[in-house]
Amino acid sequence: MSCNTRSAGRVSLVTAMVLALLGLTAQAASAAEDVKYYTVTTSYAGKPENLTEVADRFLGSGSRSSEIFNLNAGRKQPDGQALTDPAKLNPGWMLILPWDAVGAGVQHGALGDKSPVTVPSPGPRPQSSPSPGATKPGKGTTPPGSTTKPGKTTKPGTKPKPGQCATASTSSSKSNWATLRLAPDQAWPTSKGNGQLVAVIDSGVDGSLPQLAGHVSEGMDIIAGSGRGDTDCLGTGTGMAGLIVSQDRGSSGIAPDATVMPVRITDAAGKARPEDSASAITAAAEAGATVIALGAHVDTNDPGVIAAVNGAVGKDVVVVACSPLSSVVVAQDARTSPGLLRVGGIGMDGQWAADYHLGRIDVVAPGVNITELGITGTGSSARSGTQYAVAFVAGAAALVRAAYPDLTAQQVAHRIEATAQKMGSGKVPDARYGYGLIDLAASVTTRLPEEVTKAKVGGMPVSGGGMTDGRTTLLVVVTLLALVAAVMLVLRVRRLLREDRAQDEDSFTEPSPARG
Repeated sequence: MSCNTRSAGRVSLVTAMVLALLGLTAQAASAAEDVKYYTVTTSYAGKPENLTEVADRFLGSGSRSSEIFNLNAGRKQPDGQALTDPAKLNPGWMLILPWDAVGAGVQHGALGDKSPVTVPSPGPRPQSSPSPGATKPGKGTTPPGSTTKPGKTTKPGTKPKPGQCATASTSSSKSNWATLRLAPDQAWPTSKGNGQLVAVIDSGVDGSLPQLAGHVSEGMDIIAGSGRGDTDCLGTGTGMAGLIVSQDRGSSGIAPDATVMPVRITDAAGKARPEDSASAITAAAEAGATVIALGAHVDTNDPGVIAAVNGAVGKDVVVVACSPLSSVVVAQDARTSPGLLRVGGIGMDGQWAADYHLGRIDVVAPGVNITELGITGTGSSARSGTQYAVAFVAGAAALVRAAYPDLTAQQVAHRIEATAQKMGSGKVPDARYGYGLIDLAASVTTRLPEEVTKAKVGGMPVSGGGMTDGRTTLLVVVTLLALVAAVMLVLRVRRLLREDRAQDEDSFTEPSPARG
C-alpha cells in the first residue's frame, strides 16, 4: 500500500469520525430542546434542493449553508441516511436550522433522529413574520405559553385573572435562545446598567443565591407591612431578577451591573391584592428605583394601580408591565403615562406567550421556554410567561438609563421602542408586536434626532441630548473662537485704516518750505 493510499485512508477515517461526532452532537442538541427545522421536498423552483439554496431562502445568504451543514452533518435522517454532501439532499430529510431562520416552510418542534413532534401554531404564519394569536387553541393543540414533549401533551395553565400575565408553564428542556436572540454582550461595551436600581414587584427574590450576590438589595415586604423582600418561596420574582442581574457566567443577566430591589406583594398562595400592588409601586418609586418591573401578579387594569404607575412615571421612573390579555376589558386610561412600556412575550418562532389584547403591546421580548434561575434547592428550569419578557425589557431600560443618564423616563421608553426590530406588518406600532422585538445594542448606540433639545451657548442655539455630545460642544467653542478672532481682526484693520487716513491728512495740510 502506498503512502498516498494510507494518507487518503486516514483522511477518510478522520472525516467519518468528525461527521459522526457532529451527528451525535446534533442529535443530542435536537433531543434536548425545541428547534427550527425544514423538511426537504422533491424540488424547489423546478430544481433539486441543496444547502446553498436552503440557506439563501431561510437565512438570507447562501454563504451560511455551512451553519446548516454543521447542525446536521452525520445526523440520522428518517430514511436511515445522513447528510455528507451539501449538494445532495433527499426528500423527507429534516434539516435543523439556525435560530434566526424565517420563511414559509420553517417549522418548530422537538426534532430527534425520527419524525418530530411539532408545536402547533395558534394561527397562520406569513413568510415575513409569524402571526400569533390568530385563532384560539382548540382540542389537541398546544396553547401559547405552554411546552410539549415528544409523545406527551401538557395541559394549559389556569385562566389568568384580569390584568395578570399568562400562567407560567414548566418545561424540562432548557434553552438559551433568548440570550442568543437578544445578544446583550453587544450592548455591554456601552452599558451594563451600572448605578441603576430595578424594582421587581412580584414574589420577592432569593438573595442568598450566589448568582445574585451583591446585586440584590434587602427590598421590602408589602404583605407583612415590614421586613425584607429578599426571600422568595414562589420563584417567579427570583426568575425575573436572574434575567436582569444574574452573574452566572453561562447565562448572565441583561444588565449585570444593575441592582434589583425586590418588593413582595404575594401571599403564601401566590395571590396579590391590587391595593398592595399600588402601594408597592409607590414605595419603589420613593425608594429611588429608576426602573420598575411589574410581575405576573399585578393587575395593571386596576384604577389604583394605574394611578400609582402614573405617579411613578411622574417621578421619572420607567415602568414595565405585562400587556393585557384579550379577555380583559381594558380601561380607557390604561396608558396615560408615556413612560410605561407594555410588553408581550414571544417564543423562538415569534408566537405569542399568551392571548394578548390587540393594539395593547408596545414592544415584545422572549417569554416562552426561558431558562430561569430557581430558588434555593430547585435549580434552574425552563418556563414560559409574560413576566419574563417584562424582566428582559426592564433590563434594557436599565442599560439605556446608564448609557443616557439625562434622558427622562418618557425618552427611555421611546428609545427602546424606536430601536426595536420591526415585526409583523412592518408598520409601527403593529397590532400584534407593537414597535417590535427589543434590540439591546441598538437601544444604547443609536443616535435619535428627536432626542435633540434646544440650549443656548453665548446666545447661539446648539444641539444636545441625553448624553453630552463632545463633538458638538467642541464645534461650538471653535466657532465662537473663530467669531471672536474675526471681530478682533476687523477692528484691527479698521484701526490701521484710520491711522493711515490720519497720516495722509497730516501730509496734505503741512505747509511747503519757503523758496529762496
